[in-house]
Amino acid sequence: MTAATHSTLFPQVPDSADAVLDGLDPEQREVATALHGPVCVLAGAGTGKTRAITHRIAYGVRAGILHPSSVLAVTFTNRAAGEMRGRLRQLGAAGVQARTFHSAALRQLQYFWPKAIGGSMPRLVDRKVQLVADAAVACRIRLDRGELRDVTAEIEWSKVTQTVPADYAPAAAKAGRDTPRAAAEIAQLYAAYEDVKRERAVIDFEDVLLLTVAVLQDRHDIAEQVRAQYQHFVVDEYQDVSPLQQRLLDLWLGDRDSLCVVGDASQTIYSFTGATPDHLLDFRTRHPGATVVKLVRDYRSTPQVVHLANGLLAQAKGRAADHRLELVSQRAPGPEPVYSEYTDEPTEAEGAARRIRELIDSGVPAAEIAILFRTNAQSETYEQALADAGVPYQLRGAERFFDRPEVRKAGVALRGAARFGGNDSLLDDVVDLPSQVRAVLSGEGWTTQPPAGSGAVRERWESLAALVNLAQDFAAAQPGATLADLVAELDERANAQHAPTVQGVNLASLHSAKGLEWDVVFLVGVAEGMMPITYAKTDEQIEEERRLLYVGVTRARERLHVSWALSRSPGGRPSRRPSRFLDGLRPGSTPTTGRTAVGGAGGIERGTPGTRGSAPRRVQRTPARCRVCGRTLTDAGEMKLMRCDDCPSDMNEGLYERLREWRADQARRSGQPAFCVFTDRTLMAIAETAPDDEHELARIPGVGMRKLNRYGTDVLAICAGQFAGGGTDQD
Repeated sequence: MTAATHSTLFPQVPDSADAVLDGLDPEQREVATALHGPVCVLAGAGTGKTRAITHRIAYGVRAGILHPSSVLAVTFTNRAAGEMRGRLRQLGAAGVQARTFHSAALRQLQYFWPKAIGGSMPRLVDRKVQLVADAAVACRIRLDRGELRDVTAEIEWSKVTQTVPADYAPAAAKAGRDTPRAAAEIAQLYAAYEDVKRERAVIDFEDVLLLTVAVLQDRHDIAEQVRAQYQHFVVDEYQDVSPLQQRLLDLWLGDRDSLCVVGDASQTIYSFTGATPDHLLDFRTRHPGATVVKLVRDYRSTPQVVHLANGLLAQAKGRAADHRLELVSQRAPGPEPVYSEYTDEPTEAEGAARRIRELIDSGVPAAEIAILFRTNAQSETYEQALADAGVPYQLRGAERFFDRPEVRKAGVALRGAARFGGNDSLLDDVVDLPSQVRAVLSGEGWTTQPPAGSGAVRERWESLAALVNLAQDFAAAQPGATLADLVAELDERANAQHAPTVQGVNLASLHSAKGLEWDVVFLVGVAEGMMPITYAKTDEQIEEERRLLYVGVTRARERLHVSWALSRSPGGRPSRRPSRFLDGLRPGSTPTTGRTAVGGAGGIERGTPGTRGSAPRRVQRTPARCRVCGRTLTDAGEMKLMRCDDCPSDMNEGLYERLREWRADQARRSGQPAFCVFTDRTLMAIAETAPDDEHELARIPGVGMRKLNRYGTDVLAICAGQFAGGGTDQD
């Protein structure tokens, strides 16, 4: 589960912009207040990256520096986008667009299609497999189910890397792709797939990005309209950006640099889909003036879990390893990771189920436990073992909570009760909100005790129980809330896909566990052939498998169980061995020979004003605060003075008069009004600050790089008691 849903309580909205910053550590606060210019946040697992960037957006909005509708935050899953919207709402920054790349692009494409292309937009297909199958028939190529899936993945990779069918073979060879069929055959299937789509007037998800890119490239008027709408961009999970997504982001930005990216090269686990950490690692090269903030304080995991996570990456190789972050746990010590070896996979599953049963009996909530595996095919064995042990479970990545039929029906029932509750006999004898919800949902199948066993009946009960728990938390956080208030809260959560907690052990693949966390994690099947997977051959593929295990380890808050089986089936030959990634980390093993990667410490690296292509760069500024009382400033005049109008001034009157005389002379020479040189407010700010060097002068609002270059030498000379152009007042 996510940090946002770890507690279903409803925090109070901060009462001011400054209150948004409360509770942030120094690095997170730096992220939150760095609202101008390019910012790169290198955030290790569990270091509060989502907290930092949502507080950044909320602080900018609440301080009046960012307009909510001008901000576009993009991430990679609907779940992550929903969590971001939920957090922003709790921080008082509703109205900010937080979407996936595809969702944002689809919205723009639908809006501009009539103007850019004309007619109706083609239908968007959810799944490509049937179209690929039809393309195979047209090519007279027979594909089994596994090949269909793999060829579909190759087509997706080609499109996100902007590879056309004719270029597929050389591009796949250059990228070291392990192709499921001959490259020439896949290129033929790819071309036929595109033909099938055109014939049926449909597009796929990759087309959404490709077509949006094409529209923005070809129609400058539309590109300018989009850029006028969105002026500030935040990109989460930036290590997972594909070349196509980066191209779209560049078109959204234009020649501006109001961009904040967040990522961790050590969590790059989707390169097979075209994702690459190169954009993250090259950010400082593309944006020389960028501020880089490194988050390494791990608030999620105990020192024991963090030690294992750091150890996993210590032997890593490659460019991502060169930029790894050394996590520092901020939590109290916990138990050491437990390593278990079993004779076969069913016995391993039974062992995990037995331990989980003991944990639940000792008071650990089932929803705070997860079993993570490398492939989805491993799930069935654990489902059976948990069912035999009487342990409820849920599969992650399945149907979204608010799309479940029982949740939709429950929502209709609650809405009806809120509207006509006075005529509902179910509510005659109940007064408080939780009791009302329990009464209404009892008619939908909720009972005080869960049904025995597992399966569909249990899953429906778990969904309704999650709504009951949500109502209890809502009532506790907002005394006096009505059923109508709860229905409104559910509607907002449904729009944000901010689901409540469902009670049940979580079963998930390592890939789908990304972005989630639990108190207890069972990493299963950690054996050679599964971790790393057998088809990982190259050094790059092996390193991605290591990062995948790292992601699994860092999902655990307190307890971590790592296990493997010596054979697949009972009675099988015990030929397996524990994963090489555990060498030197598990008891009784020896370290793998080779270099040890050097981890990066946390902190802040400020860029120097440079160039992005030929575009001029602005001087980095953080939101203005009164230098007398510390209040955040939003009035333009006050921001120039860097103090409230009501706060006392310490202006050097003599310096101010000399600056005014110099300004009048400059205005006469240039034939322009005096305020075009510097406004009165800017002159007052200079006289109050009396800057010693260009850096201090550049920080004064109203100066800017152009005026700094033109007038900086004269102004600094006057502040130093000299005449502009040389000499002193005494000469």
